[in-house]
Amino acid sequence: MLSLRQFNWSLIFYLVGYILMFESVFMISAFIVSMIYNESDIVGFEESIGVTFGVGLLFILLFRRSKHLRIGKKDSFIIVAITWIVISLFGSLPFYLSHSIPDFTNAFFESISGFTTTGSSILTDIESLPHGILFWRSLTHWIGGMGIIVLVVAIIPFLKIGGMHLFNAESSMSIEEKFRPRIFEVAKRLWFIYIAITVLEVIMLCFGGMSLFDSICHSFGTVATGGFSPRNTSITEYNAYIQYVIAAFMLVSGINFSIHYLILSGRVKRAFSNQELHLYLLIILTVTVIIAIKLISDNIYGVEAAFRHSFFQVVSIITATGFATADYLKWPVITCLLIFMLMFVGACAGSTGGGIKVIRHLIFLKHIKRRFFEMLHTNAYCPIRYGKTVVATETSRSAFNFIMVYIMLFVVGSLLLIALGNDSSTSMGAIITSMGGIGPGFGTVGPASNFAHLSIAVKWILALFMLLGRLEIFTLMVIFTPVFWKR
Repeated sequence: MLSLRQFNWSLIFYLVGYILMFESVFMISAFIVSMIYNESDIVGFEESIGVTFGVGLLFILLFRRSKHLRIGKKDSFIIVAITWIVISLFGSLPFYLSHSIPDFTNAFFESISGFTTTGSSILTDIESLPHGILFWRSLTHWIGGMGIIVLVVAIIPFLKIGGMHLFNAESSMSIEEKFRPRIFEVAKRLWFIYIAITVLEVIMLCFGGMSLFDSICHSFGTVATGGFSPRNTSITEYNAYIQYVIAAFMLVSGINFSIHYLILSGRVKRAFSNQELHLYLLIILTVTVIIAIKLISDNIYGVEAAFRHSFFQVVSIITATGFATADYLKWPVITCLLIFMLMFVGACAGSTGGGIKVIRHLIFLKHIKRRFFEMLHTNAYCPIRYGKTVVATETSRSAFNFIMVYIMLFVVGSLLLIALGNDSSTSMGAIITSMGGIGPGFGTVGPASNFAHLSIAVKWILALFMLLGRLEIFTLMVIFTPVFWKR
């Protein structure tokens, strides 16, 4: 029997109210930037902050009696889904009300692309926008990279609401034995590492001659693996030092944050024994070398430039950041094919990167290896191990199911876009880049293009796929199953 009464709706809206309050605080930081530059977006921010803060406060006051209730597992899925839709809707207000993006569909597309750290844009002249809007655009990346739910969980003791279900529903962060403290302590440590990496990159970019404003915006996009740049040409016009710095920080941001925590706590040897990290680095090194060799052999670049552009694009795609130093669609076909394949790989679990995630591919490869072994040794017992831990059958099955559903959704989404009149290259590129949170795709949505020309229907479909990818598919899909709504 389907029932809505099984959910703590008052608690759900109470928490959404706090999340909107947090979003309005972030808007204030962008409003301050707008005031510093004294540009035309000031009124738009004033109205956006007022609406967002007002609605959040209203929810808190109306549902404050529910603050001592506990969040159930089903409640957490509802909260996470509603939260990401709501913050994207309210996050589009500065774009829309400031008239920087006067069309609401485009404003919402830019907002959800920012919060989901996709980085796909409908803007044709980014540098014409006011500084406050550009700052807010990059800040949506930074908020979405770690996850606003994780931020709220960090202050959960103040709200007195249990947050484990919320954390697990939103985040792909791996909570292993190294994170023994309570969940809010985990969230605090993750945000500390996140902020520290961001500040370090800002300093290093400023040292390379980039302006403070551009350094902050690019650092937001890098650490969150988002890809929004305040420049029309992304990273193309910056010097080699800045390109290497951004590439290095993209690589770091694609690593499981629990590994960063281990390194900071002095357990370096244990951190670098991680098998997922090994495969992640091996893929990057191998594909970088192959593409660089091809670029050199075809006399497209010299040795250093070939390595730099190859390394940058490989790291940008596998981490789902989406920054660009070159238009890879102009490279040889084999290099484009490799880049397309990387879009199905993804970064490490527990990172800000998107995609399928390396650990799922690792488990899948181990499963295939075990299958071959069992064919040759019928009576042998060959468990799948991740480090010293035996991977449970359910975990292995979950990884396999995720990969299969991911590919199935890619096919369905691509066919849907083709049916709406788009060519196959653009359709496949747009869907995989939206699901993986990558940014640039193929066809007419490549790194030198944008998404402005796509129809309204296509933009809303891509927005849905961005949300599916950011919430790791099942978190959102489970809500649309009949069993979810049964008592």
